[in-house]
Amino acid sequence: MAEKLTEELLGELLEAPSLDEFVEGNGLGHRSLCDYLNGLLAEKRLKRSEVVRMANLNETFGYQIFTGARNPSRNKVLQIAFAMALSLRECDRALEAAGVSGLYSKDRRDAIIIFCLDRGCSLQKVNEELYRFGEETLC
Repeated sequence: MAEKLTEELLGELLEAPSLDEFVEGNGLGHRSLCDYLNGLLAEKRLKRSEVVRMANLNETFGYQIFTGARNPSRNKVLQIAFAMALSLRECDRALEAAGVSGLYSKDRRDAIIIFCLDRGCSLQKVNEELYRFGEETLC
């Protein structure tokens, strides 16, 4: 099930009879990264093993991210985002769930990453672009 847009949620919030009903009805609690990623795996019909491989992650470490046993760095979340071909919105939600900073278009490195996410680039392509501009690669 696709998540509601901010505008849709705002409309529901303003029409809700109570704040409790709105929060409970929309599942607005803190979501763990592993729950979010596993939901996306199911929604996109992806295999975890393929995503871990395409994200260039150690198999054990990748498994631990998807089970919630390990907290990945921002770069690891971005690697997973490219491996899963996430949209910019999905990527930002994954970064938020991981407790790391979101993408910021005024930052040159982040701008390159945003551009590549929007264009559906592979992890290899985003790393090539980051390298070309003298920025730290994701892996």
